[in-house]
Amino acid sequence: MIFLDRQKHSKNPKYILVHCTHGHNRTGFMIIHYLMRTHVSCVAEAINMFAQRRPPGIYKRDYIEALYSFYHEVPENMMIACPPTPEWKRPDDLDLNGEAKQDDDDDNGDPEPPRNESEDKIITNDDVLGDEVPYDQQEALRVLCYKLLEMPLIRGHSQFPGSHPVSLNSENLQLLRQRYYYATWKADGTRYMMLIMRDGCFLIDRNFCFRRVQMRFPHKSLEGLHDMTLIDGEMIIDTVPDSGLKRRYLAYDLMALGAVSKTKLPFSERWKMLEDEIIRPRYYEKNKFESGSKSNPLYKYDMELFSVRRKDFWLLSTVKKVLKVFIPSLCHDADGLIFQGWDDPYVTRTHEGLLKWKYPEMNSVDFLFELTNDNRQLVFLYERGKKKLMDGARIAFTDDVDPSSIAGRIVECSWNKEEQCWSCMRIRSDKSTPNDINTYRKVMRSITDNITEEKLLEEIDEISLLPMYADRMQQAHTKMAQQQRRRLPPQC
Repeated sequence: MIFLDRQKHSKNPKYILVHCTHGHNRTGFMIIHYLMRTHVSCVAEAINMFAQRRPPGIYKRDYIEALYSFYHEVPENMMIACPPTPEWKRPDDLDLNGEAKQDDDDDNGDPEPPRNESEDKIITNDDVLGDEVPYDQQEALRVLCYKLLEMPLIRGHSQFPGSHPVSLNSENLQLLRQRYYYATWKADGTRYMMLIMRDGCFLIDRNFCFRRVQMRFPHKSLEGLHDMTLIDGEMIIDTVPDSGLKRRYLAYDLMALGAVSKTKLPFSERWKMLEDEIIRPRYYEKNKFESGSKSNPLYKYDMELFSVRRKDFWLLSTVKKVLKVFIPSLCHDADGLIFQGWDDPYVTRTHEGLLKWKYPEMNSVDFLFELTNDNRQLVFLYERGKKKLMDGARIAFTDDVDPSSIAGRIVECSWNKEEQCWSCMRIRSDKSTPNDINTYRKVMRSITDNITEEKLLEEIDEISLLPMYADRMQQAHTKMAQQQRRRLPPQC
């Protein structure tokens, strides 16, 4: 796609030739993929467009089925219509049923349909999702993300730009008294930003690597699809009774919409736009497809790798209920709370005003773990982009873990006060670098301050009585009462 874009804007554009033995099946398969990502919005239209330019078009059923499957569509009347085998096919090219035999135009086999993850019995947070993208396309997408976030790009030094919270301690706890905050649960999932483009959606991991996933995000009007839209969220795995494991993306912020940056808007507005512009249209269109009220082609949302919903945020006065009732009822793991400034802009990278509270025993640091030839442990953090050895640091592993098998990996650890060492919690397959030394210091401050659940709830009870909160909570309760009259959409 990047190559084609360069040709389009070149002063001396060159023709691009796509061909196979006869120029129908493999050629059509490639060109239809291009059309789907640049010109048209449904497979049937792309197939017809190619057939008009190169009659009779694709005549192999398997190629057509693979296209519909890849783009999660269902053909009109649930039937795939294939053109007849071309007359120039020799009689000995046909099988006993009169169908075209496999030849060089079939690339020694049928196209493999995309794998549906729902067929897998076990899914984990360590699974690699989506398709790899070429290096030059990834570089172009990185530049685009920085532009959408209104960040300066230093060539060769691009880093994951997503907003990171800091650990709650006795000092920054006072921010809750100075600014208006909402709270949500801290899901123990995998962090991803998502870039929604005309030619596909891209999951962006902590290493600032992009992988394409086939997703559909219609406009609010349900006419056309979103393009150059950037959202933030986390991937979790729910254990659903009678249904097994379900992967879900919890979206909690919107930073750009239709190539327009929204980072300077207050969080409250971005969060509302996320629901109105991204989540709700998916829900409405999905319902239309399932009810048959929207004409073909049908898009099969249930073929996507994961569902999408907006993550909820609540008034500080509800934190006790979140901790005591909501988190224990979740179908996925949670390890604490996030406190989000209601009026805050989107702050890239470390956001000192975005606070995370973990259950004391779950406060953790991500280290780079290595072993010397004589099996001596080396534990590293990062300082100014370089490895920093933590002298005297030691990580304790359970008996079933061989430390040599995880040398060179990122290890998330909690502090064992009794043993005065770090205890391995899990291997961070989603990260390639350890925490920065400044992050480590903030976590250690949080561990030292030891803000327990009881202490936190006592503080929040006092904070909720402040005039700043009392007035706005009353306004929020009024709005919530109005919203209860409407039926809010579930996830899709």
